[in-house]
Amino acid sequence: MARVAVVEDNADNRLLVRAILEDEFEVTEYETGAEALEGLPAELPDLVLLDISLPGMDGTEVLRRMKEDERLESVPVVALTAHAMAGDRERFLAAGFDEYLTKPIVDESVLMGTIRRHLNPDP
Repeated sequence: MARVAVVEDNADNRLLVRAILEDEFEVTEYETGAEALEGLPAELPDLVLLDISLPGMDGTEVLRRMKEDERLESVPVVALTAHAMAGDRERFLAAGFDEYLTKPIVDESVLMGTIRRHLNPDP
């Protein structure tokens, strides 16, 4: 079973994502970027859903630090964020995110499709 890490400070959002994913994936949750950077190498995920607006260290900084860690640098990271202003998608993709999804999650099939696409890329 593929492992998906969810880095999200909002407990309700973590609960929702877990409810959507837990039948198909092993889900690990982190409330802060610092917790994620500490825990991810020990429980190496197959994909990370990363909130941008995190307390203390934002998602772009978490991503930058992940890419500096050889254990985590190849893990696909999907920005899962309420930032939905014009240009945000391009900015986050340019920062190194593999994909960009907005919250709230309205259509869970979009989330599931994005995860599956990054876990099973076409050869």
